[in-house]
Amino acid sequence: MIKRIILPVVLIILSIGFWFSPDFKQIAAGVSIFLFGMIFLEDGFRAFTGGILEKLLSKTTDRLWKSISFGIVTTSLMQSSSLVSVITISFLSAGLIGLAAGIGIIFGANLGTTTGAWLIAGFGLKVKISAYAMPMLVFGIILVFQKSKNLKGIGYVLAGLGLLFLGIHFMKEGFEAFRGSIDLTKYSMTGYAGLFMFTFLGLVATVVMQSSHATLVLIITALSVGQVTYENALALAIGANIGTTITAIIGAMSANIQGKRLAGAHLIFNSVTGLIAIIFMWQIIWVVGWISSHVGIADDNYTLKLAVFHSLFNCIGVAVMAPFVNVLVSFLHKILPASELSIAEPRFLNESVIDFPETLIEAVRNEVLHLYDNAFEIIAHAISVHRSVIVSDDDLENAITSSKDIITTNVDEQYVYSIKKLHSDIVEFSGRAQIQLEPEFADRLFELRTASLRIAQAVKDIQLLQKNTQAYVTSKNPVMREQYNNIRINIARILRLIDRLRRADPDVDVMDLDELKLSARQNRNATIRKLDKLIRKGQITGTEATSLMNDLFFAKAIIRDLARAGKILFSDFDPEGRDAQGYLALDDEDIGNLAATNSE
Repeated sequence: MIKRIILPVVLIILSIGFWFSPDFKQIAAGVSIFLFGMIFLEDGFRAFTGGILEKLLSKTTDRLWKSISFGIVTTSLMQSSSLVSVITISFLSAGLIGLAAGIGIIFGANLGTTTGAWLIAGFGLKVKISAYAMPMLVFGIILVFQKSKNLKGIGYVLAGLGLLFLGIHFMKEGFEAFRGSIDLTKYSMTGYAGLFMFTFLGLVATVVMQSSHATLVLIITALSVGQVTYENALALAIGANIGTTITAIIGAMSANIQGKRLAGAHLIFNSVTGLIAIIFMWQIIWVVGWISSHVGIADDNYTLKLAVFHSLFNCIGVAVMAPFVNVLVSFLHKILPASELSIAEPRFLNESVIDFPETLIEAVRNEVLHLYDNAFEIIAHAISVHRSVIVSDDDLENAITSSKDIITTNVDEQYVYSIKKLHSDIVEFSGRAQIQLEPEFADRLFELRTASLRIAQAVKDIQLLQKNTQAYVTSKNPVMREQYNNIRINIARILRLIDRLRRADPDVDVMDLDELKLSARQNRNATIRKLDKLIRKGQITGTEATSLMNDLFFAKAIIRDLARAGKILFSDFDPEGRDAQGYLALDDEDIGNLAATNSE
């Protein structure tokens, strides 16, 4: 609704401006070129987010100061707090980082964005940057057409920087020409009335352009040619700082509740920072003057003094808000509570994770783990073993053989309710996302989808096993009771091992899954060879032998599928590590041969 209103209004204002002033066209063109450069720059940096940025982010957000530092450095390099905000929302939605770490990055991004003001005021207005823009554009466009992803990314960055410089040049030239016909300082306002009015104008301009950098460039170029007063320029900068939250809010619309909470934190932080700057405006202006006089900034160099002001009030905002991050997290959880999702609904699959490969992979992996959690309970209850027993350190064999409790559960109904739809969502989402991925990530996504299929198949097979398993738990035939208890023990063992892998237990690794499959197959082969002897001795009937043989194969399939899913979920994603694990891992044929050899 808001976009429908804003677009016609902006088009009308631009049309009127173009009609009355040719110089306005040059300013508007400068802004457009600058924004286009921002898009190129963001696309360029996105080319390098296929693992490096994501790994760096996951390793540098375990402390608040690290999160803030990450936000400062990445925003300073990318010159786009919007891109950093979108990446952070994506990681938060995928479950890679916590809300507190995300808030720290947003704090840092606000400090990092102040470097843009320094670059423009200290360099962009001092030299003829259009001379630098042309070579950057030429080399950048040449590289954009290369096949190499890295070369293409560098090309986008160079072209983006060239367009940024060109945009700044056009805006500066436009304001200088504009000054000859219209003096905008006639519309300046002093005192708090002017402060609030120009803060609002800065906010609106940033919402329309969705770039605080573009607004700051517009403010600084106008200030450099005297088309806006120093005091009003400071108010515009405050408004731009508040208005930049619109990008995070838009990005959070397709995110989960954590992403929405981060957008809320961004809005609260920037609003509080802006309010502090407005309340203490005159005191901050005095401090800016004092700092400027001590670092050699001339008293009439208002553009650099604006950069000092922009940095100062953002630093004050971080200093004030940083001690209250945990309070802010609690507040956001309270005002934005998580909705009650059914266990069948996806928790990590949303559009905000698709743009970044590492985030996408982790989101799908977490969703497959969610699917496994649903399957875990169904499988455990189908063999009448409580989940608490499996995840404990109790002796499984003793716990299972000593208990005759039957857990009643409708596996078919549970499959339809908590497995089928979620599995379909994973398949559909990964199918859409796979199209734009590099081969390495596409292969990993395919593996995760395979793990999802294996988990769903294991639940289907447990339904075939459930009836006889529960019937023979309390059987008066000790042989059949023992054999079915062995089936239950083997399935419970694979569930326990996967649980320990998930908790990163140092005493287990993914290779143990193969050992467990081998052991289960050896036990099955040994049992099958004993069936004839048991029938001859009259310990079991032919019907019971047939049921047991069928159920042994169902159990084998369940253990195999769960082991395959476990290896996919908990194997190293690093290509070298994955190759080593693939070399050492046993496939089903290897395990069959070993089982046959050991049984001879």
